[in-house]
Amino acid sequence: MERKDRPFDVIGQLAALRRYARALVRNSDEAEDLVHDALVRAFEKRKSFRSGGNLRTWLLSILHNAHIDRLRQNWSLARRHDEAAVDAEQSLPAGQEHAVRLQQVRDAFFDLPEEQREALHLVAIEDLSYQEAANALGIPIGTLMSRISRARAQLREFEERSPRVSHLKLIGGSGNESS
Repeated sequence: MERKDRPFDVIGQLAALRRYARALVRNSDEAEDLVHDALVRAFEKRKSFRSGGNLRTWLLSILHNAHIDRLRQNWSLARRHDEAAVDAEQSLPAGQEHAVRLQQVRDAFFDLPEEQREALHLVAIEDLSYQEAANALGIPIGTLMSRISRARAQLREFEERSPRVSHLKLIGGSGNESS
């Protein structure tokens, strides 16, 4: 059997694929469609997967490429922003300070330019190494590092100009690294 020779367990990678797809398209239904498209591509190209290779990175790369292909087919970025805004407004319970703050941070993340958001998501959320993330995105590691640096700087700037909620803390970047 092929599965014994070369494990191809995509089921174990579904959560990471869904998280990354959700970060890319900001809509649950579109994210599920994107994951589906990526899994179909992965299944069709499964023989090209190198034995001993990193399945997670390979699948995230396929997902990323599927997303780029969708963008090339004239999907409107503005439409996705509008849909995400409507979903977010409906999901905020009134009077819950922490939920409002979390939504503000989420919105700041989604307001990042797409290439910065992709890079930061793979490294900060999916916990890929810089090299793995650069491979998944098909870019040089220096470009990835630059995008992550710019994304973190924008999030720090957002944090500095936003009112703080006393019991919440932004992890991984207070802007005081040089102190």
